[in-house]
Amino acid sequence: MFFTCLSIFLARIVDVSICTFKTMMMVKKKSIVVPILAFLEAFIWFMVVRKALNTDLNSILIPIFYSLGYATGTLIGGFLSRRFIKTVNSVEVVTTKNNYKLIDALRNKGYGVMVIELKDNLNKNKDLLIIDVKSRLTKEVIWDIKEVDPEAFIVVKDTELVYNGYIK
Repeated sequence: MFFTCLSIFLARIVDVSICTFKTMMMVKKKSIVVPILAFLEAFIWFMVVRKALNTDLNSILIPIFYSLGYATGTLIGGFLSRRFIKTVNSVEVVTTKNNYKLIDALRNKGYGVMVIELKDNLNKNKDLLIIDVKSRLTKEVIWDIKEVDPEAFIVVKDTELVYNGYIK
């Protein structure tokens, strides 16, 4: 019984990890390997379900291990997606006009900073800073911004494509 539960658990981890990774690849429009991953996911899922339903064991442990495998696979699939699917975030910062302390601090840390002049809804002059960074650096750049300008208005957007420019 232990080996049946363990095999179901491990197969569900693989199956759901593939599913989660495949879904993120589809969202990011990296569709070349998606059909292969979909085939593997469906094949493993079928084999696991067949094994789980065709066992003569009437133990609550089978659905528990099946569910634990699903939960663990979701966790691992999310980790794999973040690790292997490279994405870029656009960090937009509204700050006071000519906030050179912030602009210089970001540029000195190696970020490419584009500055656009704007007016807010009270007709006050402001600057919009746009910084494109690899997703893994997003929290770091936000920390750097808040350290210099805790009042800055920050918006983070998932960027689909970037051509040219400078990305740290």
